[in-house]
Amino acid sequence: MTIIVRLTDVTKRHHRGREVVTAVDHVSLELPSGSMIALAGPSGSGKTTLLNLIVGGDVPDEGAIDGPAGLADWSSLAIVPQALGLLPELTIGENVGFPLRLGARVATDPSEVMDRLGIGAVANRPPDETSLGEQQRAAVARALVTSPMLLVADEPTSHQDEANTDRVTAALADIAAAGSCVFVATHDNRVLSRCDLVLQMRDGVVTTRR
Repeated sequence: MTIIVRLTDVTKRHHRGREVVTAVDHVSLELPSGSMIALAGPSGSGKTTLLNLIVGGDVPDEGAIDGPAGLADWSSLAIVPQALGLLPELTIGENVGFPLRLGARVATDPSEVMDRLGIGAVANRPPDETSLGEQQRAAVARALVTSPMLLVADEPTSHQDEANTDRVTAALADIAAAGSCVFVATHDNRVLSRCDLVLQMRDGVVTTRR
């Protein structure tokens, strides 16, 4: 087991006018390979801020983050953001295969990943001709094709019914079992039940729930 990312006493503050809000409050955390770890907590607890820090989208005010954060190589780091980030000028299939255009190593055939997630039939459609659930699964598939060292997902089942939640969760669990680290912010109990560890975040503080 290898530590993919290590956070040491990380703090991040936001300014709202004259008010200073501590979104992440002295968090120390290790994310090992071969694991699926959930981050649970109410809205506004700091989950998305913590994910942004881990992937290099923001920098801490205090503390240190060691790992692949901020790397452009999708073989090291893949992200499923809440905003999904699909390119409207590309088809669903082209979006899923987009890491190829960036020179990433593709570990799994994109068509195979799309079929597993139930979006093979819409591969030739642009995103705006598919459902929000299909778009979200395309964002998950795009992250899966490279079998990255670290996959960070923010509420990846928020637009899924029960059957498709099972598809997404099983696919994430499988790449964790194959050696990746999957770190997922979620409220979904079906996802939480499949994770090796559940962390609870409240008021910027992270504690172990299970």
